[in-house]
Amino acid sequence: MTLLLLFLEFAKVGLFAVGGGLATIPFLQDMGTRTGWFTNADLTTMIAVSESTPGPMGVNMATYVGFETAGLPGAVLATLGLITPSIAVIIVIAGFLEKFRQSKTVDSVFRGLRPASTALIAAAGLSVALSVFVAAGGAETHAFTLRWPVVILSAVIFLCTQQKKLKKLHPVAFIAIAAVAGAVFQF
Repeated sequence: MTLLLLFLEFAKVGLFAVGGGLATIPFLQDMGTRTGWFTNADLTTMIAVSESTPGPMGVNMATYVGFETAGLPGAVLATLGLITPSIAVIIVIAGFLEKFRQSKTVDSVFRGLRPASTALIAAAGLSVALSVFVAAGGAETHAFTLRWPVVILSAVIFLCTQQKKLKKLHPVAFIAIAAVAGAVFQF
């Protein structure tokens, strides 16, 4: 039953998360809350790892959640669930491509999807930023604390990326430096 549920949950994400990997984050937050497969803290870690590893972010996260939930079969079915809607839509659209190319309705629909996709990505970005830069206190205090070491590290990396000599460095170098700093200072 868990395998079928993994496939169906990620099929919903794949069907409705228009805009790429970051657009999947609000759907994954909801999924984690409803199913208990992962917490928001786990989601933040998944995002960081998925952004740092090769492959599409959404696929990497689906594979991870599937594997953690139900092993290798779970990883395969969660990944297939995420990509199946896209494949189905591509097959359907390919059959009608010529007709769709000239359609003003389709053009209007895609114009309407752009702001929705932008909003999903913005919401995901804000959610990730809050979970990285702000530490929540206990449930009884409702207090939030700015995580200054993370803010300072982010500012330093941003300033470094603005330097002409450092701009030539590959982005992986900045990821590695941030990873080492995170390990040393245990952010």
